[in-house]
Amino acid sequence: MKNRLKFMSALIVPLLAMSSALSAQSETAVVNSGNTAWIIVATVLVMFMTIPGLALFYGGLVRQKNLLSIIMQCFVLAGVISILWFSFGYSWVFGKAFEDSPLFFFIGGFEKCFLHGVGLNSLIEGPDIPETIFALFQCMFAIITPALIIGAFAERVKFSGYLLFIVLWSVFVYNPMAHWVWGNGWLQELGAIDFAGGTVVHINAGISALVMAILIGKRRGYKSGRPTTPHNVAFVFLGAGFLWLGWFGFNAGSGLAADGLAANAFLVTHLATATAVVMWMTIDWIRNRKPTTVGASTAAVAGLVAITPAAGTVDIMGAMIIGAVSSFVCFFMVAVVKEKLGYDDSLDAFGVHGIGGIIGSILTGVFATKIISGGAQGALYGDWHQLWVQIIATVATIAYSAVLTTILFFIVDKTVGVRVSPRVEEEGLDIYEHGELPYN
Repeated sequence: MKNRLKFMSALIVPLLAMSSALSAQSETAVVNSGNTAWIIVATVLVMFMTIPGLALFYGGLVRQKNLLSIIMQCFVLAGVISILWFSFGYSWVFGKAFEDSPLFFFIGGFEKCFLHGVGLNSLIEGPDIPETIFALFQCMFAIITPALIIGAFAERVKFSGYLLFIVLWSVFVYNPMAHWVWGNGWLQELGAIDFAGGTVVHINAGISALVMAILIGKRRGYKSGRPTTPHNVAFVFLGAGFLWLGWFGFNAGSGLAADGLAANAFLVTHLATATAVVMWMTIDWIRNRKPTTVGASTAAVAGLVAITPAAGTVDIMGAMIIGAVSSFVCFFMVAVVKEKLGYDDSLDAFGVHGIGGIIGSILTGVFATKIISGGAQGALYGDWHQLWVQIIATVATIAYSAVLTTILFFIVDKTVGVRVSPRVEEEGLDIYEHGELPYN
């Protein structure tokens, strides 16, 4: 009997151990279908922000003769940036091969180039979503960020020069910034809060937009205080509406899970935007005697920009204050400061995205609450350290973006050139650069 029990024990124990190992392995390999479904939807929404959202918003603001140039500049990014991102950009930002090397300050690693080693069962731990959809979700951020810069130099840039600049900018400005903030880089280690892209996307693009607007120079015939009349206000409204809709994926998707944090991000994103629209409309009504559609549409974007870094850490009170402050300050920048300083930020990329991003990033350090964040708190709740961290992250982003953009501008200008000839600018980029007209 004893021998029989020993035999059974020798047989059963390894089988139980194997079963336990297989069970543990299957648990770690299970995809969370709810989270995955939500991130797929969020990815579609963020893609929708660039094409057609931003293309229509910016396209409606320019003159008719330059509409297709804006559409092409937005549309081509979906192709070019996607190829760059999956070739090496994703690995640059989120790789870890250089973690113990000084190179990690700028580059995560190149072990995931072309998604090498990322299979169907590769998951992002925590939300347990496939790494492939995470990479695609992040790709949409890499696409829309350089697209925002278009608003600063609209109506006067060569398509070839634009393409070269955007490729270089994405590689040497966007990738390092995204690595610093989201890829375990030094700003993330410092404790900077950027839930969905206040520094990486909006300050980064907005500061580059200002630098480009100054270096390229004003449009022919541009006069400070006399804004160019939008050729299609309905396009502006449609674009703003698509951006508002898509931004729910932009912000609520950034937690990578279908949970309470996503619901709160959804809520505060909407409330901040709604508050910004009402604030801008009120100022517009008092100052200019009429509430304008273009003003309300611009206000919506300003509110969306400002709440982006804070969406995962603030409650509805913080969201409404951020929306109101961003709307007021962005209106002042667009209607007063730009006119006084005389720079030609064609579609107010700096005045809305740059300034809105700065406001949102800093006010995150004021209104963050552990009730939402689970830990981080802002100055309003007694943690002044977080505010200083946010200021450091903001200043670092401004400095890096401004210096690198200046260098890249001169490289492109000395090689293929940046600005179109006076004749092309006068008669329109659509026919000269693309051989088409928007309306026949």
